[in-house]
Amino acid sequence: MNIFAEFTTRVQAAVAGLDLASAPSAEDLARVTVESPRDPAHGDLATNAAMVLSKPLGLKPRDLADLIAGALRRDPDVTEVTVAGPGFINMRLAHGAWHRVLASVVADGIGFGRATLGAGARVNVEYVSANPTGPMHVGHTRGAVFGDALANLLAFAGYDVTREYYINDAGSQIDTLARSAFLRYREALGEDIGEIPAGLYPGDYLKPVGAALAANHGNALLAMDEAGWMPVVKSETIDAMMALIRADLELLNVRHEVFFSERTLHDRGAGGTSEIDRMLDKLRARGLVYEGTLPPPKGELPEDWEDREQTLFRATDYGDDIDRPLKKSDGSYTYFAADVAYFLSKYERGFKEMVYVLGADHGGYVKRLEAVGKAVSGGESRVIVRLCQLVKLFRAGEPVRMSKRAGDFVTLRDVVEEVGRDPVRFMMLFRKNEAPLDFDFQKVTEQSKDNPVFYVQYGHARCCSVLRQAGEELPGVDLGDSVLAATDLSGLTDSGELELIAKMAEWPKVVAAAAEAHEPHRVAFFLHELASSLHAHWNRGKEMPQLRFINPENSQLTLARLALVRAVSLVLASGLTLLGVDAPREMR
Repeated sequence: MNIFAEFTTRVQAAVAGLDLASAPSAEDLARVTVESPRDPAHGDLATNAAMVLSKPLGLKPRDLADLIAGALRRDPDVTEVTVAGPGFINMRLAHGAWHRVLASVVADGIGFGRATLGAGARVNVEYVSANPTGPMHVGHTRGAVFGDALANLLAFAGYDVTREYYINDAGSQIDTLARSAFLRYREALGEDIGEIPAGLYPGDYLKPVGAALAANHGNALLAMDEAGWMPVVKSETIDAMMALIRADLELLNVRHEVFFSERTLHDRGAGGTSEIDRMLDKLRARGLVYEGTLPPPKGELPEDWEDREQTLFRATDYGDDIDRPLKKSDGSYTYFAADVAYFLSKYERGFKEMVYVLGADHGGYVKRLEAVGKAVSGGESRVIVRLCQLVKLFRAGEPVRMSKRAGDFVTLRDVVEEVGRDPVRFMMLFRKNEAPLDFDFQKVTEQSKDNPVFYVQYGHARCCSVLRQAGEELPGVDLGDSVLAATDLSGLTDSGELELIAKMAEWPKVVAAAAEAHEPHRVAFFLHELASSLHAHWNRGKEMPQLRFINPENSQLTLARLALVRAVSLVLASGLTLLGVDAPREMR
């Protein structure tokens, strides 16, 4: 049950039933919304109906608001309607309306709030996509958690989601990786390699790769020149790095359904034509590619800049700042050419919405990727780029030192193994992805109300504790969800109880809004607010015994309050699941 959607329909019906000179159009009625008032003192629900319909209906907002308010007062679930300011309409609901919400939560279980916003549309969420040149670092961690939670959220909102990882396994950095691994291979065979030369990857994580190469090939690779050993070392090293990356992601419980190799876009195979070749032919046939020159870059002119003709994509026709080169001066393809071919692959696989989760340093990619989406799909597909800002690590307020094993950065594994998966995932989502994040190892492991992940998980564990206690104190009483959903809830009249129900009633709206905006942090914020309401009501019960959840002298009221507790546990569990965080039954 989505009480906001239900009352939006009721308000629209109230407007449609008014005796007006002209009837509102369906398009006008679709602009009507019902929200929670900013100030709870104003009521339980508020609608903008008079504000958005006054102009098309030719009435003053306040006059129209009075007419709508009169119609709403006849609704049996509405106990009070007031008109405020220029025409805002506030409503108070009968307790029975909230009780139906509560029964719906228990009956629907963790599926309560599931939306149909996506209507089964296919969406591709590409996230992490770290270069396979080393272990995952903390910067990748935020993108991994954000992308995974966003995919969960979109699926819960009714989209058909594919989680994808783009393996950047082509280009000069992969050649550098192979040379670095070959050096470790020589080391594994007993050679003193000395200090790692500048330009190669120095981390110890390549030592096992070198050892594996030595075990697989013995001295055979030493007898080859670089052209001979390069493809062998490159392939086996990429496989080893991807196994390392998958293991790192597994620590966060992040999994992808598709791992797409950039190399497959460049490979020409027996036919002699690559996917990038095919893409270029398609774009050229549609007039999206031309031969031309680019203006010099703004600012100081680089010494190596050439005013030469290039193969260019008409990116400016689709909102980009400049047209983008698809070929280098030596005839090889640019990275951007691979990006275009990759998008074409997604589009031909049937995706009409593609979400790219990128690091903050990729801000310059936003316009060009959006331009690719518009041009290649003819406007049929939508490209959405979400950027994740940097993460700074602290321990008790002091910056955290780099990882010796990685060489020059803190690894994902370092962070997760020290504090655990749940604090990492929750805290990476407890701030909007576009805002910088300070992550303090000490603060995220504190067992206090100042630690959001502990506060929310403790709320779920507290609910489970109440239900366990009830089972012990009420032996033989069926406390199953079907019983609690059908129990008489009329005894729930306390303000704290109704506040908890009203907060849970927001969950379907939070899901839909967070999915539409691609903002899973809204889920984390909501869970913290719900847990706060629960803990506040619990504390009231310590001071006023009549408010406690279990009352042996009133079994019916106890069942109603247990339904409330069970509902809170279900909504907390649902939200934590979307964030990829455990909902513990007890805290130790």
